[in-house]
Amino acid sequence: MKRQILIHPDPRLKKTALDVPELSDDLRALADDMLETMYAAPGIGLAAPQIGVLDRLIVLDCVREGEGEPRPLVMFNPRVLAASDDTNVYEEGCLSIPEQYAEVTRPKVVDVEWMDRDGNLRSDTFDGLWATCVQHEIDHLDGKLFIDYLKPMKRQMITRKMQKLKRDRARGNG
Repeated sequence: MKRQILIHPDPRLKKTALDVPELSDDLRALADDMLETMYAAPGIGLAAPQIGVLDRLIVLDCVREGEGEPRPLVMFNPRVLAASDDTNVYEEGCLSIPEQYAEVTRPKVVDVEWMDRDGNLRSDTFDGLWATCVQHEIDHLDGKLFIDYLKPMKRQMITRKMQKLKRDRARGNG
């Protein structure tokens, strides 16, 4: 089932998500809903807080449509174990901050550990866009948005645009 994505500024997007102590069918269904929501948006990543659920759960798939088989990843309690000193700059966007993009510098390579949908502890090394995406989504679990990396003026400008978008949508114009 497709879920509603929260739009910044929303206080739930600034809260820290809680660890998932153990998996359940409800949590697996939530992960499926999140993948459906992410693909429909369309996006390459989605964190549970973006749909108003404060659980440490992210989904991602950085294989663009038409560029190969989808590779959906579901990560419960993901955490970065190590990050490279080398960095990458990507123009990031966010489903909670529609149509706004900015360059963000992040570690180029990260080692991440997580629990998969079957409860198995997994780890892998991510590079390039996958590394940027997984870091972006883990940031959501810590109440951090990509605009928090920007200079205050740019961040305020984007926030004002989002406030206007929310007002327009509330009036039925968006």
